[in-house]
Amino acid sequence: QGLAFRGHDESVDSKNKVAPAIQKDIVAAAACETTRLIVDDVRDDFFSILIDESRDISIKEQMSVVLRYVDKKGSVIERFLGLVRVTNTSAISLKLALESLFAKHNLSLSRVRGQGYDGASNMQGEFNGLKSLILKESKSAFYVHCFAHQLQLALVAVANRQTDVGCFLSSVNKVSNLVGASCKRQEILRESQTLNVYEALKNGEIASGSGLNQNTALKRAGDTRWGSHFGTLLSLISLFKSVIDVLEYIEECGELMLVIY
Repeated sequence: QGLAFRGHDESVDSKNKVAPAIQKDIVAAAACETTRLIVDDVRDDFFSILIDESRDISIKEQMSVVLRYVDKKGSVIERFLGLVRVTNTSAISLKLALESLFAKHNLSLSRVRGQGYDGASNMQGEFNGLKSLILKESKSAFYVHCFAHQLQLALVAVANRQTDVGCFLSSVNKVSNLVGASCKRQEILRESQTLNVYEALKNGEIASGSGLNQNTALKRAGDTRWGSHFGTLLSLISLFKSVIDVLEYIEECGELMLVIY
């Protein structure tokens, strides 16, 4: 019926009821067809690759691969090719995973004319980084340090040069690390937040609704993600009372020195 996969109607009379296995097959087929169209659009033309790696929610390392190329209309196109599970993030492992993904879609490293990564040693290392390993096979695969990562590093450096801003961000980082340092403290945070939300709802201070009041963990900022500091501040504001409860627990347990240092 052309409807997005949103919400459920699991009743017997539902006209939209589809078995989970069938839904999975439909999504897999759509993903396969989309990837095929992307690869066909690139064909035998030259292209660049953008790669980054990160952990998923199950603490498994994954490598994301994006293709950047010029289409037949002369427009610069960026398309997400896929995620590849990697056992570790060494340069050799990443290259093997990339070659496996390319072989699956009949792409060749010899057609690569550009590489864009962050500044980690396993990515841009002069001798053993992924950049160097690919350059050995494709001399024209020029490397460019990811501009988003460069911008973030510049913003962090400038902010830290301002004493007040630097001290503030440092304090926020210490609080985030302190609260999330153990399962016990995280459990106290969740319990406190549940009680605080209940009281706020009871007093009419906040509204209830789908997707609201779900934040129960402090987000940690990362130097390579320029928007992460904003997310950290938002989560700290929403959990402020609960964070105070955790700090008071730490003080009562004689761990105040951790807060200071």
